[in-house]
Amino acid sequence: MVPLDKLAQITERFEFLEAQLNAGSAAPAEIAKISKEYTDLKPVVEEIRAYRQALDDLAEAEAMLSDPEMKALAEEELPRLKARIPEMEQALRLALLPKDAADARPAILEIRPGTGGDEAALFAGDLARMYQRYAERMGWRFEIISEQPGELGGLKEFSALIEGEGVYARMKYESGVHRVQRVPETEAQGRIHTSAATVAVLPEAEEVDIDIPASDIRIDTMRSSGAGGQHVNTTDSAVRITHLPTGIVVTSSEKSQHRNREIAMQVLRARLYEAERERLHAERSADRKSQIGTGDRSERIRTYNFPQGRITDHRINLTLYALPQIMAGDLTELIDALVAHDQAERLAEMGA
Repeated sequence: MVPLDKLAQITERFEFLEAQLNAGSAAPAEIAKISKEYTDLKPVVEEIRAYRQALDDLAEAEAMLSDPEMKALAEEELPRLKARIPEMEQALRLALLPKDAADARPAILEIRPGTGGDEAALFAGDLARMYQRYAERMGWRFEIISEQPGELGGLKEFSALIEGEGVYARMKYESGVHRVQRVPETEAQGRIHTSAATVAVLPEAEEVDIDIPASDIRIDTMRSSGAGGQHVNTTDSAVRITHLPTGIVVTSSEKSQHRNREIAMQVLRARLYEAERERLHAERSADRKSQIGTGDRSERIRTYNFPQGRITDHRINLTLYALPQIMAGDLTELIDALVAHDQAERLAEMGA
């Protein structure tokens, strides 16, 4: 059972914040802070109130058992009420789980081919389309900020900004190595090849989150590379930024040098912000075995088997025979399962 005194404290805090907002006497900066906390607490308080109402209904039904005229009605209601209480307790435990501060942020998606040559680049392109279609299904904004095509199609490098409600909360589970098994279009013998692409999902960071002194970076300009022919950029518009303290290197090769600087700094801030989050996470949960949600990009997380139409997520041992639908952007069942597994792991850690 969830401690009622803790629930009372949360409700009191919510009501205090509500009174502060209604009074409207705080400074604008303070109002913004209060409003955010109020918004975060609102769904929790709604769960608390529903749970308390269910407890009251149960107590009332049990009291009716002693009334001969109401006993039959009470005996009819009690099984339903008793079955409902555990469900509501579980929903409340989930609502009380600590929130990841980055969950509400937009996300920067990066995709790079791994082992497998041209086939890996083609697969990277498939993944980019899959995520773009998923974003469309979710009603999110998907803005390509940098892409470099492969020699035979696909992508050598890809990054996009995804904005919308709950973007990072769901997309963060996609970080890692994605492996594909299929017969490449260039394979004359019909043999199945295995290749891979790496996906990184980073919460977008603002300048106020990450301060990058000018002395910490080196900016180099270079000629943009392309697939060849008349479209190759012959000016030194591509930008490479090296973060000297960490050695992180970010490049952008769009047509505008000014835009390339903006993109590279945006991605650099996101990488530094995520690196700091991962460091703090490791300190807080050194004993945690599950890597769901931490975005370990060196870990093979999923295999896409095209001959069998099968996709397997190795972190939760989930296999779905729905590969065409998933490649078309229908990731809901897969990500829902990852979210549920992560919540179960965190509940177990809390002893809930």
